[in-house]
Amino acid sequence: MRYWWVNQNQTFRQEIEGGYLWSPKRNKNGNRNPFYEFMREVAPGDIVFSFFETRIAALGVVSGYCRESPKPEEFGTAGTNWSQIGWRVGVRWQRLTNAVRPKDHIARLRPDLANKYAPLTLEGNGLQSVYLTAVSAPLATTLKSLIGPEASRAEDLGHEVSKIERDTPAPEQDTEEWERRLEIEITTDVAIRETERSALVLARRGQGQFRDNVRAIERACRITRVERMEHLVASHVRPWRDSNNEQRLDGENGLLLTPTVDHLFDKGFISFEDSGQLIVSPVADPMSMKRMGIDHDRRINVGAFSEGQRCYLDFHRENVLRMAHVDTGTGRRG
Repeated sequence: MRYWWVNQNQTFRQEIEGGYLWSPKRNKNGNRNPFYEFMREVAPGDIVFSFFETRIAALGVVSGYCRESPKPEEFGTAGTNWSQIGWRVGVRWQRLTNAVRPKDHIARLRPDLANKYAPLTLEGNGLQSVYLTAVSAPLATTLKSLIGPEASRAEDLGHEVSKIERDTPAPEQDTEEWERRLEIEITTDVAIRETERSALVLARRGQGQFRDNVRAIERACRITRVERMEHLVASHVRPWRDSNNEQRLDGENGLLLTPTVDHLFDKGFISFEDSGQLIVSPVADPMSMKRMGIDHDRRINVGAFSEGQRCYLDFHRENVLRMAHVDTGTGRRG
């Protein structure tokens, strides 16, 4: 279990009522934002302190992993400069009756504020530049003691949720709807030949021409080395929803993977360096990974990739892999 702090002044009502967190992927200038990157390492059972209008107004228990998702329509004009595709995490929120004002207790909180990515100033004021940031265990302990029994109940629920991931298909309806709309656009686009429209739709499920194109490049699952095609899935590296029509059919935008490995790759629990070195997400459960044939303690290299594959893998690492590209060190302030 980890602890997080989110500043929700613009979108508090929408996120609390909707049961989620949502952030853009990048700043408006295209640069990485550590407070958006942290979304990628949130895991089921984690606890989130929601800061709104100078107080911790709600506590949340994370119910799923981060995934790509369109900007919620209910945001309206909030965040007009935000990108239309960002990160989303399911959260079970509970508004607090004891909404603690951190500034009133900053003398107790200050020693445990991190030197980097802290959610508060040394005076106890909220930082507008912060969206989501990690909270150290000592700081979380103090916050929970200030909040009281409501924090204890959230902690108990967090332990329960962390035992078994609750990220059922239902929370991903927004992604399914996103892809369905793209599919409708393709099927109704008279500028695309009928045979190509059919190939593009089949490619969404890893079938048809796309599967044949991948098979011409890849011969076996990169992890398990299984070669029998009936046991392999043609998996997009750059997801179908994020690709243009050419990329959706490009064989270099695919890998042949056994279903279990396809699940891990598609959901961002694993990726690959250009060199072929396997990357395992820090939120992946080590025991589950081992049972699926991937040992955290063993270095795995699956072999070199082509130049085209490396371009697609760069997108996968940047947009699918559940790993924050920031220094997450949290030194304490004295």
